[in-house]
Amino acid sequence: MAANHDLHGHHGDDDSFDGEQDFHVSVKGYAIGFVLAVILTAIPFWLVMGKVLPSPKMTGFIILGFAAVQMVVHMVYFLHMNAKVEGGWSMLALLFTVALVVIMLAGSVWVMYHMNTNMMPTPDPAAMRNM
Repeated sequence: MAANHDLHGHHGDDDSFDGEQDFHVSVKGYAIGFVLAVILTAIPFWLVMGKVLPSPKMTGFIILGFAAVQMVVHMVYFLHMNAKVEGGWSMLALLFTVALVVIMLAGSVWVMYHMNTNMMPTPDPAAMRNM
């Protein structure tokens, strides 16, 4: 009984590992991910500290965009999510994560905006004492 083995020691007739052989973890991949993560952190920091953009709202939306891109970078370079691994389930998890991130970011912005609008004190100190 001769078994058909590939380089990873799996049986050749076992198709449960399709696609995993093509994806290899490397130091170069981690280095690229790290450099991208540093850049995607430094740019929003510079935008806020340098007050580069004229509007705080615009700055906030751009920072949210950078945060979303950074999450994708982390999922691809550090968590190794792509369409080939695990028969596409990783990509489904990525899409689910994107949906959750959009909901969380939109909800956070909504809550912060309404708290800022509804909880700011009035400029008149006498009106504050009467409350």
